[in-house]
Amino acid sequence: MQFKSKYDKIYSAFVMQGGKIEDMEIIKNILLVIYIIVTFVLIILTLIQTKDSEGASSTITGSSTNNFYNQNKGRTKEGKMKRWTIGLGIAFAVLAVALSIFYI
Repeated sequence: MQFKSKYDKIYSAFVMQGGKIEDMEIIKNILLVIYIIVTFVLIILTLIQTKDSEGASSTITGSSTNNFYNQNKGRTKEGKMKRWTIGLGIAFAVLAVALSIFYI
């Protein structure tokens, strides 16, 4: 059997093992679709969120963070959106690394 290039040899090796190259293509396409969805949802969430007014100035002035709102911030709509944004940001990074491995 004569091979035209090294890719033909690799492809024929995959086909001889039961056609697993098609399975990898399916996984790559599924990961790419999930990546695109995560990207758009992450963009929308970051655009919807309100700006945190606390920053370096509140640290310098010593504003009180011991009120009811700050203690239960994770239960509010803004807190949930912040958690979703962090989770989707992590998913974005993991999917970016996974896709780079699959497409190399």
